[in-house]
Amino acid sequence: MIAEVIVDIAHSDVDKIFDYACGEEILAGMRVVVPFGRNTVTGFVMRLKEQTDVPPEKLKRIYRAEEAYPALNAECLALAGRLAARYHVPLALVLRLFLPAEMRTGKASERYVEFARKTQAEAVFPKSAKAQQAAYAYLCEHGEVQAGILRERFGGALSALVKKGYAAVEKKRVMRDPYRGVVGKKAEHPLTPAQRYAVTAVERSDRTVTLIHGVTGSGKTEIYLTLIAEQLRQGKSAVFLVPEISLTPQMLSQLRARFGENAAILHSGLSAGERFDEWCRLREGKAKIAIGARSAVFAPVENVGVIIIDEEHDGSYTSETSPRYNTFDVAYLRAAYHGCKLVLGSATPSVETYRRAKEGEFGLITLKERINRRPMPDVTIADMRREVRRGNATIFSAPLREKLEGCLASGNQAILFLNRRGYSQTVLCTTCGYVAKCEQCDVSLTYHSEENCLKCHYCGTSYHMLSACPQCGGKHINYAGTGTQKVVSELKKLFPQARVLRMDNDTTSGKEGHLKILRSFSAHEADILVGTQMVAKGHDFPSVTLVGILDADMGLHFPDYRSGERTFQLITQVAGRSGRASEKGEVVLQTYDPENYILRFAVTYDYEGFYKHEIAMRAATMFPPFARIVRVMVVGEEDKQALEALRTVYTRLQALAAREPEKFLFFNKMHAPIKRIQNKFRYQVLMRLTDGGPLPEIYAACDGAGDKTTLVYVEENPSNLS
Repeated sequence: MIAEVIVDIAHSDVDKIFDYACGEEILAGMRVVVPFGRNTVTGFVMRLKEQTDVPPEKLKRIYRAEEAYPALNAECLALAGRLAARYHVPLALVLRLFLPAEMRTGKASERYVEFARKTQAEAVFPKSAKAQQAAYAYLCEHGEVQAGILRERFGGALSALVKKGYAAVEKKRVMRDPYRGVVGKKAEHPLTPAQRYAVTAVERSDRTVTLIHGVTGSGKTEIYLTLIAEQLRQGKSAVFLVPEISLTPQMLSQLRARFGENAAILHSGLSAGERFDEWCRLREGKAKIAIGARSAVFAPVENVGVIIIDEEHDGSYTSETSPRYNTFDVAYLRAAYHGCKLVLGSATPSVETYRRAKEGEFGLITLKERINRRPMPDVTIADMRREVRRGNATIFSAPLREKLEGCLASGNQAILFLNRRGYSQTVLCTTCGYVAKCEQCDVSLTYHSEENCLKCHYCGTSYHMLSACPQCGGKHINYAGTGTQKVVSELKKLFPQARVLRMDNDTTSGKEGHLKILRSFSAHEADILVGTQMVAKGHDFPSVTLVGILDADMGLHFPDYRSGERTFQLITQVAGRSGRASEKGEVVLQTYDPENYILRFAVTYDYEGFYKHEIAMRAATMFPPFARIVRVMVVGEEDKQALEALRTVYTRLQALAAREPEKFLFFNKMHAPIKRIQNKFRYQVLMRLTDGGPLPEIYAACDGAGDKTTLVYVEENPSNLS
């Protein structure tokens, strides 16, 4: 038998099939160890065949299989080639996506634990063998017990019991449970007429993709769970994607309440062993529902009946490392392979998705009201220019302070949203104007008061806090800008009796970082939750009746054509956390630009009005979805080599643009907005192409342009243009 093998080396020079001889124990999809040149490497068996063109004297043999089962199923093997061609990367790089990284590196494997059990109904012991009697009694009472527990309690008694034939010890595989005990209340809410219509419309649609556009609190989650339940009833499986790791434990608790151990979770916050065991449960069919962030789209479930992408508009669904895939593209290929439904959900769909739904390419279901017709929160716009003129130089406007007092007095909870962590955004010397910057990145450092240090939010490097200006020696150091730490500090001064929690990247480290904060707030162990965009999506806190948006203008003026769209989405999403139970909610939106059209649409929850305005602007200026933005990034350790690579790529692309000028709406080379990150110099070629733009040729133009110190890669409609 001949195995066609792709070696697990992500390089274009070896991105091809190699034939190896093998025995009948080797199956397609297995990871195998093979001789390769002078080395021994791991490879993936893509398929088996009877014959090969390789001469017998040159045909090498597979040494062994890494596992006793195929790690990659038939679907993975079928889709991998299409994804590799789509994103112009070596096939090995795509195949890795379908496996836990720790499985490939050998850092995770099956966990076995010794268990002891009694082998005789009765046993006779001499009076002196008290430890043996106690250990045997313990086995009789508890049945099968971990051997380690018996040894800890009764010393060498277990060995004596085994020797006498009264007990036996055997190793058994034990699955590591990443969220043991995370189970919500088992409650199956009867569907409202609108929800029932949505479920039926998805199931009966003749389209693969359906967009559920429902306001916050309209019951989209219950629709998802009902769709999953129906697929499980038919013996199928499901994939459920959420944008933030913070949402996965919450959603997992709801899935486990409804479906028990049928739900498995996959995300980067798990330990190596936990992620491996959850992947195994899905691969072995012991769990039928995969839930997780972006990477869970590659979950090894078979016979998929539905794929759900919640908060589909979120930028985190685009990978920023190679292969730079879009989650929707992968999900669509999987849905087409299985002939199943792909459901997108959002209160604020991306402009591109909504246009495809409006034009009939996707099914469209609109939920305009909250469950039981609960009203949307009232929004108060606080004009911060007026606050300054009145002498209020604090973070909080008078309306927000007043409503916070009322909220706390009534025993309700509040959420304050500011999409910037740390204490102060910039630390500067007022004498000479020096700004503290990262030595490795072209960005200013953020002051973190709790650690009394300066941090770079791009590379993570920490620096000692300045006692004097390193440039002029001046002692007048100023803290400009506000972060979540400062908000908490000011809240404690303003409301000393209030219990305050903070949720951002600094407070949610570890697997259960998000879960502990959310549980504590949900249990009303805190009155105010201060957070970044982690608090904006998907959370349901019945006691929250007030949301404060502290700097609504922050994202409006980024040099990105989607800055208005993202601001609208964030404001709408975070406002939707208020008033989700019996009491009506309120929102205070603080801004220095109250007349801005984006904010006006957001405070009235007018997505349709926003969309019409935005799509007209995009059409007039030829931005996506009417064109495609393509960026070639050049990132190098040495500035000179990076510039040389940039010139090489630009020259090739110039020739391409000269041949097809009508397809290039914009074309130029420049520094990246952030010129240096992690001591690497960054340049870009930015293009705006028509729909028929020569994308494959652009990828080809980048081949071979880099070297060992310089990386050259292509981004399509990048989610982050910095």
